[in-house]
Amino acid sequence: MDPLTPDQAQHEGEQRRRRLQLLGLNAPEPEAKFDRIARLAGHFAQAPVALVNFISDERQMFRGVYTPPAQPEDGGEAEDRGVSFDLSELPEKVGREGPLHFGFCPHVIAQRSQLALDDVFDYPRFKGNPVVNELGARSYLGTPLLDHTGMPLGTVCVLDFRPRRWTRQHMEDMESLAQTLLSEFQLRDSLLIQQQELFAVFDGAPFPIMLTQGPEHLLRYANARQGAAFGRVQQLSPGRQVLPGLDAVGVFSTMDRAFHTGQTTTLPEARIASYDSRSPQTFTFTCTPVRLSPKAPVSGVLTVAVNITSSSPTEGEARQLAADFTSQVERLGSASPGWSNSGQQFESNV
Repeated sequence: MDPLTPDQAQHEGEQRRRRLQLLGLNAPEPEAKFDRIARLAGHFAQAPVALVNFISDERQMFRGVYTPPAQPEDGGEAEDRGVSFDLSELPEKVGREGPLHFGFCPHVIAQRSQLALDDVFDYPRFKGNPVVNELGARSYLGTPLLDHTGMPLGTVCVLDFRPRRWTRQHMEDMESLAQTLLSEFQLRDSLLIQQQELFAVFDGAPFPIMLTQGPEHLLRYANARQGAAFGRVQQLSPGRQVLPGLDAVGVFSTMDRAFHTGQTTTLPEARIASYDSRSPQTFTFTCTPVRLSPKAPVSGVLTVAVNITSSSPTEGEARQLAADFTSQVERLGSASPGWSNSGQQFESNV
């Protein structure tokens, strides 16, 4: 395959970041299934480090990490330390994530094929890499993780601190592990479709509604009333930046509290100029934390706005709407942690 031009590489990186966002994979949080794949990779290759690594246009995210168990000094049974490996020794203090210049996985993504380095020192372009200089890596085997659309999302890879020859069996084992994750990506896409149907119920709701993801409040969904009142914005954009009017009256501060405390939080009264009215309107905002299963950490916030300019507050109705929505999300999310998208492409109001 011919190498991508810089513009093509940037465009593909942006597409990959968006794809990872939709699949709920654009973050460095560990996940048990990926740790298990990394453990299998380490066992198959008898390697001291194994990773399942997702790569956007901004960073690398090590969602699966494994190092072999430590052998106790008394000769007893080895303790499986699992995900003990971290990269904090590096100057960047990367931990479960790293910059794009770190390691060899971005090269696997660029060429969309397996990369086997028996001795990094044999390759001048690689031997000055931080993973070599700071961690002492000498050999590497990385296999691209392709989803069922053919897009490369990351790698399954193993590292060793000594030169070694990667055999055909090693390569085939790594390719088999990469193939096992295809069903994971397909499952997440299936859940996206189910959740699109769930969102359709709220398209005609009488209140402005938006769903945001993560502490940055990325816009995952907004119904027609939300766009008409506060502006149509691009999907997956950071809420604070694209909805400054809501930020100025304290809506995002209220969302912050809901996200970090895990409790429904209300902004009782906020006066704001809305796009669908000639004069400023008064709204109450109910911000409900959303979990993908009842015991999961908070993943986002559902915000329902009610116009109380000329009527009494209907906070109870908004809370019930939010509660119905979150319970349905939890039922869907218990099957997989993938986030949904509404199926609606929002246009910028700029």
